[in-house]
Amino acid sequence: MTLQDLGFHKALEHYQKEQGLTAFNVGRIIKEHRDRYTITSETGDFDAELIGNLRYGANSRYDLPAVGDWVAFSDYDNNKALIYAIYPRNSIIERQTVGKTGQVQIIATNIDFCLIVQAVDRDFNMNRLERYLTICNASGIPPVIILNKIDLITQDALKTMSNKIKERVKTVPLITVNHHSTGYNSLNAFIKKGKTYCLLGSSGVGKSTILNALAEASKMKVNTISSSINKGRHTTTHRELIVLDRGGILIDTPGMREIGITDTSEGLEITFESILKYAQHCKFKNCSHTQESGCAVIKAMNMGKIDESAFKNFQKMEREKQHFKSNTLERKKKDKALGKLIKQEQKRRKDSKF
Repeated sequence: MTLQDLGFHKALEHYQKEQGLTAFNVGRIIKEHRDRYTITSETGDFDAELIGNLRYGANSRYDLPAVGDWVAFSDYDNNKALIYAIYPRNSIIERQTVGKTGQVQIIATNIDFCLIVQAVDRDFNMNRLERYLTICNASGIPPVIILNKIDLITQDALKTMSNKIKERVKTVPLITVNHHSTGYNSLNAFIKKGKTYCLLGSSGVGKSTILNALAEASKMKVNTISSSINKGRHTTTHRELIVLDRGGILIDTPGMREIGITDTSEGLEITFESILKYAQHCKFKNCSHTQESGCAVIKAMNMGKIDESAFKNFQKMEREKQHFKSNTLERKKKDKALGKLIKQEQKRRKDSKF
């Protein structure tokens, strides 16, 4: 396997020379386990950790490696390694950290395409689909929608579902597949050598099954659906990067039941472009699109030009975005105040010595 098979390109090579990193090995993070990482490279896989400067000098989550990152490292005995630098990222896909207000969780980096998987028998949900599209659009990563398990519903039901997607999403490619390999020719044709694809979706939608079918091997463990709670079991427990023999790199991710919105202004604008186009013609610039006279959005909804469910979903995500922004600002203020107190205490202790 070469670095090019892993997605290494000229811009990264230029950065390597410019920053004087040619003395180090080059690899890509394929697994992340708290403060340890698995790196894959031309010479094999390595169990790695950060050097002190990287670990203790990190100011935020963005300063630490994530699955998909390129890193400069040196190896030593028994396939151990130390990470000395992280290469620049061309994309980051992220969501709000579950249960932690105003904080970000990096799902993966250096992604070329996101494959959003929904199972037609139990998981299909347009509002959730629009959330996935929003985090993709916010990251500047082209999304592809995959409807899985189409053998479990009728052709009429599938047609209705597909039409619903096309009405609300319109421009995003849609591929339908099932576990009998129907539709995989279209999906295989989409996978290109050296490009990285991130699988996104809830538990039980079949992401690992799709990955195994594309890899033509049992790369990831596959579980059945829980009959008691009618939800997918968490087959994938961590993010993992896998290189396909035929070319292409896939990142499988754990099922996400919550897709919290961060500061995704551009993502919302792209996902709900049709709504915002009408909003430009509202009588008032600060129109809330709820009851104002002269509201172009309400008028468009009454005329059937805007899906009411899509608009409600947009409003909900807009509120989440504003809440995330305010919480982030508040946390920064608290961190700044704490830093100031620490400096004052350090100065007081220093002065008390004299």
